[in-house]
Amino acid sequence: MRRITLIFPLTLFVLCGCTSVTQPPSFGGQVTTQPSEVTPTPFQPLVTQEKTEKSPTETALTRLWVPAFVPQGLRQQIPLGVLEMATSEAEATVWLTLGQAGQGVPWVYVLVVPFPTVRDGTTLQALEQAWRGEESDLKGTIFVSAETLEVMQKILGEAHPERVQVVDEAALLEAVWTRRPALAIVPFEALEPRWKVLQLDGRSPIDKHFDPQSYPLTAWFTWRGHEDQISEIEALLRARGSELRSNRQADRLTVLVMTGVTALVRATAAKMEEKGITYPAQDVGALLRDADLTHISNEVSFSPNCPPPDPNQLSLIFCSDPRYIELLDYVGTDILELTGNHGVDWGRDALLYSLDLYRQRGWAFYAAGENEAQAKAAVTVEHNGNRFAFIGCNPAGPAFIWATPDLPGVANCDYPWMESEIHRLATEGHLVIATFQYFESYRPDVLPYEQQDFRRLAEAGAVIVSGSQAHHPMAMEFYGGSFIHYGLGNLFFDQMHVYVNDRLIEGTRKGFIDQHIFYNGRHISTVLITTMLEDYARPRLMTPEERSTFLSQMFSVSGW
Repeated sequence: MRRITLIFPLTLFVLCGCTSVTQPPSFGGQVTTQPSEVTPTPFQPLVTQEKTEKSPTETALTRLWVPAFVPQGLRQQIPLGVLEMATSEAEATVWLTLGQAGQGVPWVYVLVVPFPTVRDGTTLQALEQAWRGEESDLKGTIFVSAETLEVMQKILGEAHPERVQVVDEAALLEAVWTRRPALAIVPFEALEPRWKVLQLDGRSPIDKHFDPQSYPLTAWFTWRGHEDQISEIEALLRARGSELRSNRQADRLTVLVMTGVTALVRATAAKMEEKGITYPAQDVGALLRDADLTHISNEVSFSPNCPPPDPNQLSLIFCSDPRYIELLDYVGTDILELTGNHGVDWGRDALLYSLDLYRQRGWAFYAAGENEAQAKAAVTVEHNGNRFAFIGCNPAGPAFIWATPDLPGVANCDYPWMESEIHRLATEGHLVIATFQYFESYRPDVLPYEQQDFRRLAEAGAVIVSGSQAHHPMAMEFYGGSFIHYGLGNLFFDQMHVYVNDRLIEGTRKGFIDQHIFYNGRHISTVLITTMLEDYARPRLMTPEERSTFLSQMFSVSGW
């Protein structure tokens, strides 16, 4: 593109500018952080010289210098082809460089490890010690790209050559997974689900409440140099309908939580009657409500004719009192999955009654309906520009639960149709979430026939394939570009102690809440939240010791 030299109009009687050009002030030491309640300022240049009068013949040309360490994603936002670029830093009149926290454009970097890592976070002090090659509780090599190294050395100090290794950005993921235990620092836009994001001093960029000013791996880029020439560059950006933007923008992020079995019956329902309808969510309700989208797999229909709960009920014919829907309201339900085996236990009228309750609350629901076509149809939801499609089915039966062309019920699994529909939705730009009420098992490992059916939906284009049937949490895997979790376990269900073939199955107390993070139309991360059932009704977060043992077991059975 033809270069344009920026000059000031000669018709002005007085021109403002600087009488000399100086080097940009050096950046010394670590980026300082501000209190978390401080709102980041808009892009704000730091002017190093005051304006003085000068004659038209002395007007300086605008020569821009963009250092090599400026991230490629930020560099691409600058119309370099229409600006006069300096051939060296010394001859520049305007520089794009690092500033102090809160001044300029925040560029967020993330400390990551391979997904099957038990630890959830570390401290800035431990990271700095490891970066300098000192003794630290962070073990393994820290991998970075050459571009990231330069920025991090301005934040963390000089890297130790034996502890910090530079590799091509495209090779980072494989290098870190191969060299476990190992870590990496990557820009936020490079996140993908096979990375696990480590918190730093309790802060994480994938948290919806993230504040870049209080996070130590935020680099702030700002203009320095001649004020008038900075204004000219900013005017040029505005004329092109753009401004320099951060690589993490809150209005492009969506947090979706997905849960396992909910069945408000038997002992769980009895506890709700005894201790209050919202009692089961006492420990996890705030977490579920805080998500942008909350998914609940409710297996049992509500019925106004439902009898009082019996904690010792032996039959497997279930219904829920309509009052119990308050619990689903309380946890912030947005999307209801209805693939469950017990949706028509109390008759098809109970299912229709329940669908009306969901519509009254404006909830999206899928995998059951007034007829087969409605039951099979995906439901679409949009949030912060991220477009989702939820689709699910039940291959396990029993057959009487399935919808027909004329009767309400649950969607049977028509795999060829499902694959075609998932492909269509993905092609149209939806992030497809496919869920199963699959054949029940009380074990964590995955058998070949299970793997085959889950994988075929991933191959069709689903970014997440999730098993809602499992009362016992199951293994997970990355398959192509998809995350598959074969079973999340129970959320609200009373299985404290379950015997199968006279053998006690303790795994039914344990469960996952999967927190999936999406950004700018991509699935970028998954956080595994682990729970333990108490009092036949109330899941709580696992203790650190329980979580460590449980995750180690689940990662092992997943082949990691």
